[in-house]
Amino acid sequence: MKLWQKNTNVKKEIEQFTVGRDPEFDMQLAAFDVLGSLAHTRMLAQVGLLDKTDLDALQHEMKNIYRSIVAGAFAIEPGVEDIHSQVELELTKRLGEAGKKIHSGRSRNDQVLVDLKLYLRHELQQIVMEVKALFDVLQQQSERHQDKLLPGYTHLQVAMPSSFGLWFGAYAESLLDDVLGLQAAYKITDKNPLGSAAGYGSSFPLNRKMTTELLGFETMNYNVVYAQMGRGKTERVVSTALASVAATLARMAMDLCLYMSQNFAFVSLPDNLTTGSSIMPHKKNPDVFEIMRGKCNKLQALPTEISMLLINLPSGYHRELQLLKESLFPAFTELIECLQMMAYMLPQLQVRDKIMEEEKYKYAFSVDAVNAEVLAGLPFRDAYKKVGESIEQDTFAIPETVAHTHEGSIGNLCNQEIAALMNKALADFNFERAEKALQDLVK
Repeated sequence: MKLWQKNTNVKKEIEQFTVGRDPEFDMQLAAFDVLGSLAHTRMLAQVGLLDKTDLDALQHEMKNIYRSIVAGAFAIEPGVEDIHSQVELELTKRLGEAGKKIHSGRSRNDQVLVDLKLYLRHELQQIVMEVKALFDVLQQQSERHQDKLLPGYTHLQVAMPSSFGLWFGAYAESLLDDVLGLQAAYKITDKNPLGSAAGYGSSFPLNRKMTTELLGFETMNYNVVYAQMGRGKTERVVSTALASVAATLARMAMDLCLYMSQNFAFVSLPDNLTTGSSIMPHKKNPDVFEIMRGKCNKLQALPTEISMLLINLPSGYHRELQLLKESLFPAFTELIECLQMMAYMLPQLQVRDKIMEEEKYKYAFSVDAVNAEVLAGLPFRDAYKKVGESIEQDTFAIPETVAHTHEGSIGNLCNQEIAALMNKALADFNFERAEKALQDLVK
């Protein structure tokens, strides 16, 4: 069944090429397609395009279909083009003529748009929750290891004292900024396109505010042409937000690969979390972090991949937009797996103590020595020269006390302030509004 089919049979080869893997990815939209139709049919009744008998029957059967989808007992039949066709076919089988009425006032274009918006909104919420879980682990580790120093590097050369408290905390705050990027993507996603039809509106007196409220959207895409132009743009913005999270994970994974190497030996893992070599008995490889780095580097390429699909497209719908699903949908699963794995691994890291007592790191305290001279009254440039000469003459002595007290430094991590910002960012999503609206739809 095809919603667009009339009396012409399209060649099998054309159908296979153009449909491609779309039914496979459409199953991930199935529940959201029904939710969209539940809202749409209630609106059709409100504007006089469905009578109460048909509405009640459609609502009842669509809720049954929704429950079967959630239970994993629903599938797109062979020869049925997409999830929209399958749901309408199922309703027509069960209800006859009433099932054919659900498409009034909409096109597959805005139908798939609303499915995608609902799907992306749901998936973004899952990503945000996993980011928060990892954020909490990082903050816990930052507090746990706040007094353990390690060398900080610039140009991969020993630079100044850092700490594991700073290192863990840095990635926690990086995730805070990533959540703000996810929030921007969520807000762009959280707009109702339903009612834009094929991209030029409808002559039916549709009530778009009603479907916006029923589906729990914050607002709508008002301009019907822009609603269609948002296809692709929304996916690109979402992919950029995912790539930002992936970049944080990839960088953290790279640090851990370095820190686990014998040349650094700052951290280690239990043997059962590493892999070995087929010929080198001593090897304990950080394969988890290497695979994570690779997966997250691939995710960082996703915005470019999506942008390439959109190059030079004029306004209006174009069939290659369906390929966006193949690129974007698996990215959510990949990123969630990486977030969960990092949250699993970090508490099991064995962090080495007293690293900075090694002779090779003593010059990391040179800036502290310069600052001590300045605090004693010497001009900075003279203090810099004095300490530099002591290094050249091999008479440099590490200061007796090293105190970093300003906000965000070794001695003042500001983890509570960062946590407060994260909590504020999470509250600004207002996930509860969307959750309540969708729950009400399927009651």
